Amino acid sequence: MSLVSIGRSSVGRVRTLNEDAWYAGEQLFVVADGMGGHRCGDVASTLTIDTVRSLDREDVSEDEVRQVVRRANAAVLGHSAENPEVAGLGTTLCGAIRRRDDWLVFNVGDSRCYLLTSGSLRQVTVDHSEVQEMVDRGLISRDEARVHPDRNVITRAIGQVPPPEVDIVTLPAGHGGTLLVCSDGLPSEVSDADIAGLCSGDPPLDRLAEELVAAAEAAGGHDNITVVLVTDVTDAPVLRSERARTTLPRDLVIREVAQ
Repeated sequence: MSLVSIGRSSVGRVRTLNEDAWYAGEQLFVVADGMGGHRCGDVASTLTIDTVRSLDREDVSEDEVRQVVRRANAAVLGHSAENPEVAGLGTTLCGAIRRRDDWLVFNVGDSRCYLLTSGSLRQVTVDHSEVQEMVDRGLISRDEARVHPDRNVITRAIGQVPPPEVDIVTLPAGHGGTLLVCSDGLPSEVSDADIAGLCSGDPPLDRLAEELVAAAEAAGGHDNITVVLVTDVTDAPVLRSERARTTLPRDLVIREVAQ
């Protein structure tokens, strides 16, 4: 198999702290969106990424993903217990693992994974949020959910009691296509139709990542914005992106958990 990947993260135009963390490894590609602000949401996201990095293998089972998510949940709760002043911190989690024959996609919270194929965009994960439940009940539309005042209220997170249930989806692999894993700072500012428009024409991943982040910033950039893109290339040379080492505009803030 051959994989090409890249990640970008921006603090946005409003916030002063980037609480997102991301990791793009050999088989694992993941984003965590920390919550807590002054209560150290960035700590929750980094602790979670540090824990789930053990999944960066092609022989991972669904049960192992569930176990590692529970360990991440325990790590965040443990940090809160040891530091009462940051009690209540948490994070979302969304990632994809390229196994031998498929992609294993998992999520907790409202960070998302999309599949881009032949110019089409499909959301793979389902948000764990109050507005998603409203959409499911037919009370509001997807477009209304993007601007709803409760759009940031999530129903599952790493750092809760009891441990959250993790959703797991498998996708066919080895037939091309690109996965986009992102924090909600992208879809809350940029509609799926506009994301699909930016992805049309199969632009290089580095340019696409920058354009997605720039579009979210231009729309207001009210939250941190993180995107990780990975293309599953069949019968092609292995290419590794420079990721955080790529030269970027000064105002683009990059965070990656060190490999």
